Amino acid sequence: MNVATVDHLVIAATTLAQGCDFVESGLGARPQPGGRHPAMGTHNALLKLGERLFLEVIAIDPQGVVPPRPRWFDLDEPRVRATLAEGPRLIHYVARTDDIEALSARSPIDLGDIVPATRGDLRWRITVPADGHLPARGLVPTLIQWSDTRHPADSLPDHGLSLVALAGEHPDPAPVRNALARLGLGDDVKVTYGQSPRLAAMIRTSRGIVTI
Repeated sequence: MNVATVDHLVIAATTLAQGCDFVESGLGARPQPGGRHPAMGTHNALLKLGERLFLEVIAIDPQGVVPPRPRWFDLDEPRVRATLAEGPRLIHYVARTDDIEALSARSPIDLGDIVPATRGDLRWRITVPADGHLPARGLVPTLIQWSDTRHPADSLPDHGLSLVALAGEHPDPAPVRNALARLGLGDDVKVTYGQSPRLAAMIRTSRGIVTI
């Protein structure tokens, strides 16, 4: 049975430098430059969290071309921009699969279109809603299928960081939990009731477990 596996966490920021400062202050290691996403007008930096697992800091690329469609991860949404103006935050996570069409169709919450994307020599396909919104306000993952056996975490330096747990809150958690179960993530991402949608990750560092 094809199921999803958590691939990377997404921390959004107004600028890439602000996002990297935020991660370094919390986890004790600085993400290294990744590259640009030409089709989305964003750029990123990456930090290894384990085997085939990483943290991504993403921001709108000031030197990029404004895309003809809304950017992924709600980065064009005024509410999200206002939140990021107060500081970087963990907004989402991405889960990988070997059959993105089949798994996307299995989700009862619409994950969007499957679109091709590139960064340097990396190629992948990824689910992106037409309006760029985050499924279930970030608690249901974006799906990704890498085009070959290479993975961004393979070439990242190991700082001894590891993901301990990923959890969230939502005012209507039942549909979110159902979607996660259908994707095979019900045991990996625990969602409980909360007045506002919120995602949190517990990461083991040299300083102990840190929650972001």
